[in-house]
Amino acid sequence: MSFQITPIPAFNDNYIWVIDNGQLAVVVDPGVAAHVDQFLSAKQLHLHSILITHHHWDHVNGVESLQQQHACPVYAPADERIPGQCTVVQEGSLVELTELGLQFQVLETPGHTLTHVCYVNQDWLFCGDTLFSMGCGRMFEGKPNQFNHSLNKIKSLPDDLKVFCTHEYTLSNLQFARHLEPDNADIAAFEAQIQASRQANQPSLPSQLGLEKQLNPFLRTDQAELRQAVAQIQGSAITDEVTCFAHIRALKDQF
Repeated sequence: MSFQITPIPAFNDNYIWVIDNGQLAVVVDPGVAAHVDQFLSAKQLHLHSILITHHHWDHVNGVESLQQQHACPVYAPADERIPGQCTVVQEGSLVELTELGLQFQVLETPGHTLTHVCYVNQDWLFCGDTLFSMGCGRMFEGKPNQFNHSLNKIKSLPDDLKVFCTHEYTLSNLQFARHLEPDNADIAAFEAQIQASRQANQPSLPSQLGLEKQLNPFLRTDQAELRQAVAQIQGSAITDEVTCFAHIRALKDQF
């Protein structure tokens, strides 16, 4: 079966992802209902189901309206801050969307929030605000060891996965990555590529997990060259992944 995955822009920099087969649609993190309804109507799609990664308002504010209008199931982590009638998912859950021939495995990825989850199949990773292209989410509720563990869980997935993040942060993340490693030619080349895409009003997403493993500093906390670069900025030696992650996250928060 052939699928189209489309980003619906929302707010300043959000993407609401829609997976459809020409008839049925799955929506990921609908922060606003009206944009989704307009898209469904324009493409004459029936809303089959909704996937939620975490409770933040810009990911869930459209849930109740969409569920009431379309009578569709909502899959979400156990979190009373998520509205609507939800089917609760957790680590290892399988979301079976039989009518579309789709199945997603659920990964618990605490860090950005404590109840954040991601949805992955053999082709796609819908990672909410856990992983961004060339970055990761702010650490609102988790601890550095939790967030680093979550990113390592993602890093263990296959390189050819397409990565569907929910914010258009790639260029600003690339500027920070160049700040950490100004001599990294691969990062500079990727930045030029993304600048061209954005100037053409094209989204920078989806990314590819193999590329993120190669360039994203938050997925390279085990690499000596990155640790050395961060240590030079911080003025202290870094000997483990969690300390490296904590320093990078703190530097990004202030960048």
